Amino acid sequence: MTQMILDQQRIRAANEIHPTPDVKFAYGTAGFRMQADKLDSIMFKVGIIAALRSLKLNGATIGVMITASHNPEEDNGVKLVDPRGEMLEQSWEGLSTELANARDADTILSVIDSIVAKYNINVDNKANVIYAYDTRPSCPALVASLKDGLDAAGADSTDFGLKTTPQLHYLVKCINTKGTNDAYGEPTEEGYYVKLSEAFKTLMKGKPAMPTISVDCANGVGAPKLKEFLKYIDSNVWSANIVNDDIKTPGKLNYNAGADYVKVQQKAPLGAVLNAGDRYCSFDGDADRLVYYYADDAGVFHLLDGDKIAGLAAMFIMDLVKTAGVDSINVGVVQTAYANGSSTKYLTGQLKVPVSFVSTGVKHLHHEAEKYDVGVYFEANGHGTVLFSPEALNTIKTSEGRTPAQNTALTQLQALTELINQTVGDALSDMLLVEVILTHRHWTCQEWDQAYTDLPNRLAKVVVADRTIFKTTDAERRLVEPQGLQQEIDTIVSKYSNGRSFVRASGTEDAVRVYAEAATRTETDSLALAVAQLVYDRGGGVGSAPSI
Repeated sequence: MTQMILDQQRIRAANEIHPTPDVKFAYGTAGFRMQADKLDSIMFKVGIIAALRSLKLNGATIGVMITASHNPEEDNGVKLVDPRGEMLEQSWEGLSTELANARDADTILSVIDSIVAKYNINVDNKANVIYAYDTRPSCPALVASLKDGLDAAGADSTDFGLKTTPQLHYLVKCINTKGTNDAYGEPTEEGYYVKLSEAFKTLMKGKPAMPTISVDCANGVGAPKLKEFLKYIDSNVWSANIVNDDIKTPGKLNYNAGADYVKVQQKAPLGAVLNAGDRYCSFDGDADRLVYYYADDAGVFHLLDGDKIAGLAAMFIMDLVKTAGVDSINVGVVQTAYANGSSTKYLTGQLKVPVSFVSTGVKHLHHEAEKYDVGVYFEANGHGTVLFSPEALNTIKTSEGRTPAQNTALTQLQALTELINQTVGDALSDMLLVEVILTHRHWTCQEWDQAYTDLPNRLAKVVVADRTIFKTTDAERRLVEPQGLQQEIDTIVSKYSNGRSFVRASGTEDAVRVYAEAATRTETDSLALAVAQLVYDRGGGVGSAPSI
């Protein structure tokens, strides 16, 4: 067996303490995510994988985030963060899955040995790992399990405590770029607040303050972190009223609150009373998703989701690029099949911005966005960010305006690159971006919403015997298996005005997602139900028949 820095005796001992349950694990877009009581063995093995990943990258710092985002409180999860704050390299997802499913110590050691040999890992290096976690009551025990794996792997590790997921991504990138020409920021929580607040103040300078916004924090980690951020902003510049900030009462996390609840249920969260004309937004449990909403004069609820945010950001950045005279910078938007059809028409028809489609999952959007000088990506669920290429950053930093207007636009573009958390979707950062744009445009949420009208849409979940039989193509917009099912869906869709529907296997649940949109709410619900029933019948539906 290849010589390893990992302590084999400690790994054997840890495996005895953290036995692998009879569960088939898979590292997906959200890392490992499930009921918290099944994650003990995963955490100890993630500690080992994180150390190996760091060793492979010559001691670069790897991040580990313990969270289940918008999932119920009884769930938890863990994901790894690569050195520049990005998602774990895809090839290592398979390695993580293989190690997670290794049941006995000999198999675990064999998998470790094969990774060391495959990547010619220099075991004389020192592994460096940092980790953080959200407010879930299961986190302390899972942290202890993670620490056992890190210690067995001989890693130097740092506990950064309670953090939002985007803060952990930020810290990883800051640590790995510190002292370089492209240093991202100070690798502390305070550094994060300073970076965002200074950029925000630059962009808001000379602008009248908007009315206070109400922010639903889903009774999650975003609540204490937003409270801390507010200390860095004068309330005369900007102010927020925090709703759902109870992180101590069991069962409250994400309960009838948060971005996912608002998006799926199409209504305000528990604890929020909507007044016409006011602005409201919701974070999810780990503060990496954001949606806005408002009530019109008749009291009707209106959602401004990730599609709306992407359109707003693209419009504003394109205008700044044009005003700054740096037309060489190309701006593009990346969407998934869940993007509302009206949003795509608005982007391509009115804004004249190129749009790319990719499969669901932030890693796919992120990689596609990197192909543009400025890549805007947001999933409809509110998870997204804006990426600036190194060339775009250099152009913005080194260009000199020929007029005062150009200089102002360049200054604002520079500040935007600091305000936006480019490592990952960040609800706090994205909210500040939206607030800046609305302030500059003197827009209410209702005026923002008038850019285009969303087609009514519906998302349904169908529990089936085996979700893996549903295979897709064309960025998950069409089925290739089961054979003939796509043609049946097409026949149903053709009966509805502006109809569109697709189905895909869930990446986190034993279920199939059904998306539908059409010209009216009644047609949309009818289409969603018809397609869901088709999936239920063809997929060996489990439990009661679908209902909308």
